[in-house]
Amino acid sequence: MENNANKRLLVVSPSPHVRDGDTTPKIMFSVVLALFPVIFASIYFFGLDALRILVISSVTAVAAEAACQSLRKKPVTIYDGSALVTGILLAFTLPPQIPSFAVVLGAIVAIVIGKQIFGGLGYNPFNPALVGRAFLSVSFANLMATWVSPFDAVTVATPLQLGSGVVPYAELFFGNIAGSLGETSALAILLGGVYLLYRGVLDYRICAGYLGTVFVLTLVLGHDPVYHLLAGSLLFGAIFMATDMVTSPVTPKGRWIFGIGAGLILVIIRLWAKAPEGVMYSILLMNMLTPLINRFTRPRIYGQGVKGNA
Repeated sequence: MENNANKRLLVVSPSPHVRDGDTTPKIMFSVVLALFPVIFASIYFFGLDALRILVISSVTAVAAEAACQSLRKKPVTIYDGSALVTGILLAFTLPPQIPSFAVVLGAIVAIVIGKQIFGGLGYNPFNPALVGRAFLSVSFANLMATWVSPFDAVTVATPLQLGSGVVPYAELFFGNIAGSLGETSALAILLGGVYLLYRGVLDYRICAGYLGTVFVLTLVLGHDPVYHLLAGSLLFGAIFMATDMVTSPVTPKGRWIFGIGAGLILVIIRLWAKAPEGVMYSILLMNMLTPLINRFTRPRIYGQGVKGNA
């Protein structure tokens, strides 16, 4: 009688049969590594306030995910790094002197409302970190609109509020400006983006479509395109938020449409709305359209629509 231990297990599954060494933890911790330049830059410019927000947001996000999964009697998956990434990304969208209680509330909303209520990682239609920020923007408008300058923490306006041409390009590039923790240093953001491209985690199409659309439209409409690229949270949003694998399209053509659509919405908000910034709204609105974009840009099945000979 043949020994069952020597039998090979035959697994039958539908095609395509593709093996990939990337896992969720590998991807998430690659994003964390890519965020290190931004982490260092935020702490350098805003000191202990930046560290406080980063720690509170990250710890709260991980704890909220563990609590939600435990209450739902689901396996706790905090070790995959997705909750940590959400907490860090949320922290980078916040002003340096926001109170700790608001950071805690934002992180809880990001995980519970932005992610777990839909079923967890892979099922959330909106970027969870931006859901948390949207909640804070509506609930604590004054706190989310109070900006301070680096080093001395004096209340000042952001470069977008001041208007183009007021702040030199060099200060915008290196980060000596008022703004949220993640939008100050364009250099730090670009370093993280280059690393993600090298690791194969970042798809260039969304970034190129987003940034390119903003550049072209602002140039055509008579504004300073370089200023619009460097000021505000556009670079951070294009590289770390819009490219979220769960909430962005899966097809190459769809990613171009997503980036171009987000850029168009952003330009409309920046130039004609009362709000000086619109990165959050542009990405969340395109997140909402992602299922439709996927549906209408998916490749035709081989042989579909071909009539056979009678």
